Amino acid sequence: MNASIENILKKNKFKIIVKPNANENKIVGLRDNALSLNISAPADKDKANREIIRFFSRLLKKKVRIASGRKSREKILEVS
Repeated sequence: MNASIENILKKNKFKIIVKPNANENKIVGLRDNALSLNISAPADKDKANREIIRFFSRLLKKKVRIASGRKSREKILEVS
């Protein structure tokens, strides 16, 4: 991971842009001051949102929630 991605992940709130139905869950880079994220779950019945929370909770080893954008590809995550 590069330094600017790591700096974003250290914040309590940050923006992500999600691409659902990808081959794997991974951060692919930065776009418009937001993390660009591929997620393997479909954007159906909240599956992608649950997978995003699981992915970032494991990565950061902290509790994560979607603060805004539950029905959008652009979301704000809050870390506690």
